[in-house]
Amino acid sequence: MKKLMAMIVFLSLPAWAGEVETVNVKGMVCSFCAQGITKKFKEQPEVADVAVSLENKVVKLTYKDGQKLSHQKIESLLKEAGYEASFTK
Repeated sequence: MKKLMAMIVFLSLPAWAGEVETVNVKGMVCSFCAQGITKKFKEQPEVADVAVSLENKVVKLTYKDGQKLSHQKIESLLKEAGYEASFTK
């Protein structure tokens, strides 16, 4: 029963999560890069979920309801990790 409840909560996350933002990342070339970026954004209290596409060089951030990281904060986090950000419209 616990596994079923956990699966329901996991699958419903996007339904009750907030806004989604896609960020282009320059300099991301390997799975180690993707893991580091994922970890850095999951540490942020505003972020509900992180999906990294190494192939497309993008990070998709799903925010908690009513919360969001500023573009300046995102750029800063990526710069600290050695990458450059650009934003899709």
